[in-house]
Amino acid sequence: MATHYDLLIVGLGNHKENYLETRHNIGWMVASAFAEKHKGNFVPYAPEFYLANVRFAGKNVLILLPRTYMNNSGLAVKIATKKFNIPSENVLIICDEYNFPLGRIHLKDSGGDGGHNGVASVIEHLGSSNFLRLRCGIGRNFGENELVDYVLSPFDAEEIPLRDAMINRAVEAIEYLLLKGKSRAMSDVNSEKLWKIQPQEKSQKDSQNQSNPD
Repeated sequence: MATHYDLLIVGLGNHKENYLETRHNIGWMVASAFAEKHKGNFVPYAPEFYLANVRFAGKNVLILLPRTYMNNSGLAVKIATKKFNIPSENVLIICDEYNFPLGRIHLKDSGGDGGHNGVASVIEHLGSSNFLRLRCGIGRNFGENELVDYVLSPFDAEEIPLRDAMINRAVEAIEYLLLKGKSRAMSDVNSEKLWKIQPQEKSQKDSQNQSNPD
């Protein structure tokens, strides 16, 4: 019997080594961090993507890193959703967002592409915009006609601590989504209420929802 998957997490980015630490690859970084935390090991499942699977909060989760370039990310997502019978509403796309300051994250359910070519590709290939997006702020420190160079540049040394803190928060947001569902997660993540929960309350919740990898 085929495994039922509750969520497909997609970390958008460019797969070549010289792009891995760039701003455009923050989605790839977050997805990789989530997989590492929950002992998921990526394998080159298909020519179009790497894949890992984990269990968290009693749910089966697939984590996908496209091996296509950003502008064709939707191809990898389409192949995986068809292969594993995952509806678009159970897809979470993680991407960079230059309209947000570095460190801010925002969870959104459906909508347009926001000018992001990777998200636009996913909408095109899925034939639907009904999927979740976790947008991670990379700042807007560029001038006219400098956007491409900016997103394909690495984070500055002084930005690394804030970038890493954002990655940790994004991983926690995904865990919260799996624990509490879309509506509660969007409310508590976007208001930052999630990080105001008392430490003892958080640890109590964590102990009640321990996960094990497949």
